[in-house]
Amino acid sequence: MTASGPTARRRLGVLGSLVWDEIHGRDPAAPAVEEWGGIAYALGGFEAALDPGWQVVPLIKVGHDLADEAAGFFRGLTRLVPGGRGVLVPVPNNRVTLRYSSAERRCERMSGGVPGWTWAELGPMVRDLDALYLNFISGFELELGTAQALRQAFPGPIYADLHSLLFGMPQDGVRHLRPLADPAAWLACFDVVQMNEDEMAMFGPDPLSVAAMALAAGVRLLVVTLGPRGAVYVAAPGFDGCTPPGAPRAARGAETAVRTALVPAPVVEALDPTGCGDVFGAVLAARLAAGAPVEAALAEANRLAARNASLRGAGRLGGLLRGELVHAGSPG
Repeated sequence: MTASGPTARRRLGVLGSLVWDEIHGRDPAAPAVEEWGGIAYALGGFEAALDPGWQVVPLIKVGHDLADEAAGFFRGLTRLVPGGRGVLVPVPNNRVTLRYSSAERRCERMSGGVPGWTWAELGPMVRDLDALYLNFISGFELELGTAQALRQAFPGPIYADLHSLLFGMPQDGVRHLRPLADPAAWLACFDVVQMNEDEMAMFGPDPLSVAAMALAAGVRLLVVTLGPRGAVYVAAPGFDGCTPPGAPRAARGAETAVRTALVPAPVVEALDPTGCGDVFGAVLAARLAAGAPVEAALAEANRLAARNASLRGAGRLGGLLRGELVHAGSPG
């Protein structure tokens, strides 16, 4: 990866939406928890897992109504580039109400008007990045044309958690899964792709066919999260976890076989699973960027995602994931 001078750090762009969450658990008598969510969970994961040689460059738009609160949140992060902050936009910030019907099933209702990125906006901001982590929190962060322009212009590795890209949003704001238009074109934009089982089903009924489509499109590593069971990965031949800018995206080395395995997660008693997938993806991206082997990176992602489940909200998440909070509980 590109760097200059003995103390230069590599720069990881983090693109997603900062969301104000209102979380209702399965007990209707329990009070709702209101906290930062969305990309805040991923930023907490990077706080704990990013190699010291890397810094985070936030590519995050913030609505004007929560500008002060967001500024305070960014000031509390330790892995940002100096002066790193959100990009203020003159619209209401995205807000999500989550109501859980089980430990893993929930209904999401989103409001707000934060727009996605155009290539004219994004292009200049990725020129000096070494890698990019993209999390579709709202699902509207990028249109396909912008993602394709990014893939053409940006030589570094791109990690994408597809998540809400596969969610429609009718006028009532209640999110629902639906098939993705032109799925192979979307997959061709990314080196590493993360999705869960339900999202994978939107690509097709046969997981092996979906994996084959992803690899044929150019995905180097496909990761499917399975909740408390862990994660399954499918790695293209020769994938080594970190593709530097300018290096061929094709396989390197003598390995010719596709690799796949289930990496189990630790057994924990979950207080709140909100954001576990976001923490998982950030930790996995951080460890792959550091050159960790795929299964070791996945094991660490599983471990910290499970730790996230012991806390509601993302405001204190970095400290929890670093082991600085002994008793998580709910935010006060």
